[in-house]
Amino acid sequence: MAFVASASLLPFNRIFGGGKKWNQLFPGYSTRLRVGPSGLSKFRTCSFASAATGGKAGGALTEISQADETPRIFSWPHNKRPRVCILGGGFGGLYTALRLESLVWPDDKKPQVLLVDQSERFVFKPMLYELLSGEVDAWEIAPLFSELLANTGVEFVQDRVKLLHPSDHWGTNGPKQSSCGGTVLLESGLLIEYDWLVLALGAEAKLDIVPGALEFALPFSTLEDACKVDKKLRALERKNFGKGSLIRVAVVGCGYSGVELAATVSERLQDRGIVQAINVETTICPTAPTGNREAALKVLSSRKVQLLLGYFVRCIQRVSDVEASAEASADATGIREGKDIAECNSEKYVLELQPAERGLESQILEADLVLWTVGSKALLPELEPCDKPHELPLNARGQAETDETLQVKGHPRIFALGDSSALRDPTGRLLPATAQQVAFQQADFAGWNLWAAINQRPLLPFRFQNLGEMMTLGRNDAAISPSFIEGLTLEGAIGHAARKIAYLIRLPTDEHRFKVGLSWFAKSAIDSVATVQSTITKVLSGS
Repeated sequence: MAFVASASLLPFNRIFGGGKKWNQLFPGYSTRLRVGPSGLSKFRTCSFASAATGGKAGGALTEISQADETPRIFSWPHNKRPRVCILGGGFGGLYTALRLESLVWPDDKKPQVLLVDQSERFVFKPMLYELLSGEVDAWEIAPLFSELLANTGVEFVQDRVKLLHPSDHWGTNGPKQSSCGGTVLLESGLLIEYDWLVLALGAEAKLDIVPGALEFALPFSTLEDACKVDKKLRALERKNFGKGSLIRVAVVGCGYSGVELAATVSERLQDRGIVQAINVETTICPTAPTGNREAALKVLSSRKVQLLLGYFVRCIQRVSDVEASAEASADATGIREGKDIAECNSEKYVLELQPAERGLESQILEADLVLWTVGSKALLPELEPCDKPHELPLNARGQAETDETLQVKGHPRIFALGDSSALRDPTGRLLPATAQQVAFQQADFAGWNLWAAINQRPLLPFRFQNLGEMMTLGRNDAAISPSFIEGLTLEGAIGHAARKIAYLIRLPTDEHRFKVGLSWFAKSAIDSVATVQSTITKVLSGS
């Protein structure tokens, strides 16, 4: 069910009865969100639209003054049923919402579920690489939330989260129990009052750790990132067509994401480009099963991917900036070398590499495209009010500390999943938050534990089950190491087929799985016919 603002918003003053109620819901925010005219002028809001229409606001941001509409609050359809607000529509958030929808509830206990995400689409991130290879279409791995939730009771709001204010610090029982779990303020000015909150906001690429990365490198973690990389590659392919010059691509990081990206791009460019992969470790995918790592090394070697292991990137600069700096130095010393201006290309970049291991020397790389796969940062620290910066227990990575039931410590009405969670395994080690199967499994437990909490039943402790690891290595190549058969690695075409089947099963809804399955079957049939025709043509021409 898509959210339409006009049907779900009520005037702020009518709901709260003025600033007194506001301060009860958002104590400590009076200096920022005052109800008087001077405070209202600080609000900026934008119109909402149904996700089915692409979430377009239909206008620029407008400032609310005394004469404009007062701030508004989200109006839940039912006054007595529990209100569950889920922040983030990735694997953790969307699958928790769908899990809640699938459970059997007493009539008066079935919760109202609101899903909030800044994008209009759910993105199946493990298959973003197939967008670059042309193996999948965008609708297959990035369906609209409005389509996925059309036959459910889950409502969807496309917006960014601005501030969190939990009010469940004292627990679910006792004299200090709050009438609600807390409130969420969105960037548009919409205020959401909830009984239960799920934090599944994910993380974003961390590019500010190396000078120049933020300006000149492209991350690869969202649909928008994948589209930008594809657009850049297309532009380079058109520019270099028929010229004989090679397209140089530098991939920073050789974890799973970096290796999959290097394999995909090198296969796409073939002999028209050179891919160089840089890693601070002396091996690729250091945490991967041996079978996956060996399969990846074999593929990268066959595609002539240059591995620069034991190096870290010191800085990234534009070639034109480096040359301008050199010319300025030459002017200052009175020494200049002749240089063909046509050779200067502002779209080329220079990477300075420093050795992380003894025995290696510094290197300078030149690239037409820099892809960044190193580091990520959680979004939770940005959502805390500056006057109350420690309302949620966060670790050094900005993830919420949770107990084994996925509840945030000290906040029994808040659950955290995926990149937003800092859950530890029985040995005390943090679970890999960016692993898709962790969030996938956590969503199932979070949905059940919300059911248990609302119905006053015991909550289940989360236990992660490692089912194995998968990686794509090209259009018809992948590696899979299932955990239930030690030492087994499926690679090549068999691994590729197994990976696609596994991900098809994990797509969010039965309807979407059916449509995507038909699409993939049709593409496979067409490819098979084309292969047979090509083989017959070669045989006939040879005879």
